[in-house]
Amino acid sequence: MLILPFALAWHVTGTLGGTLLWGLLVALTASVLPMAVIVRGARLGRWKGHHVTNREGRVVPLLVAAASLISGTVVMLVGGAPRPLLALMGSMVAALVVSSVVTFGLRWKISLHSAVAFASTATMAVVSGLWPLVFLVPAVLVAWSRVELGDHTTAQVLAGALMGVVVGGGTFWVLLD
Repeated sequence: MLILPFALAWHVTGTLGGTLLWGLLVALTASVLPMAVIVRGARLGRWKGHHVTNREGRVVPLLVAAASLISGTVVMLVGGAPRPLLALMGSMVAALVVSSVVTFGLRWKISLHSAVAFASTATMAVVSGLWPLVFLVPAVLVAWSRVELGDHTTAQVLAGALMGVVVGGGTFWVLLD
């Protein structure tokens, strides 16, 4: 996830300054800050590890992620961020909403790792054509690892992958227009 904001910012701005400014803002609010809260919570024993394997433990991390994403989006709107980067933030908010509904409404533990890996691949394919599909290999490895580690079932990683492509990639594509 940390590479996508910088790759998209470079694609959109074509400048080092724009890439660093917008890429860093997206990376911080979409990934770094929420992950810092997750790691701290895990160290304090609030949930089982930084992967938050217990579904119930996902409440605080998902709320923090939502607050961070929305704050970042507001800053980007005020700062005049390029539309594709706003579309990226919007697609992440949409994926967060869907994953929260699945997690708490359906009481099922969809794989967020798989969702992010496949959404990132789909998003880059929307802006750059088919060559980013080479990232399907690492995305599949991420999904496989979640099952192999025993953190998810095959159905949970497949659902995460589908959600990533449809909600993450699809929302990004729709918001571009």
